[in-house]
Amino acid sequence: FTELNDVKLWWLAAAAGAYATVRFAEAWGLWRGRAWAEWLAAVSGGIYIPFELYELSLGVNALRLITFGCNVLVVAVMVHALRQRRGAANRIGAVL
Repeated sequence: FTELNDVKLWWLAAAAGAYATVRFAEAWGLWRGRAWAEWLAAVSGGIYIPFELYELSLGVNALRLITFGCNVLVVAVMVHALRQRRGAANRIGAVL
């Protein structure tokens, strides 16, 4: 980032816009109870866990522990929701 020019700034802005769009779509999907959004939330949260574990290996502090704990909680809630959805689908299939 030492030599930011107009082109690099536009690429950074485009990347930030794309990231925000994906997160907004995820939030909308979670709000509407969509399975794809639960998958997206679980996978996108799970991607950060190895990096957070690495940071914890460098040194434990309150911020790192809280960040790691919150992320693991989010992933666990999304996996639980997906399992419930699958169980409900299996029960409906068994009735039919």
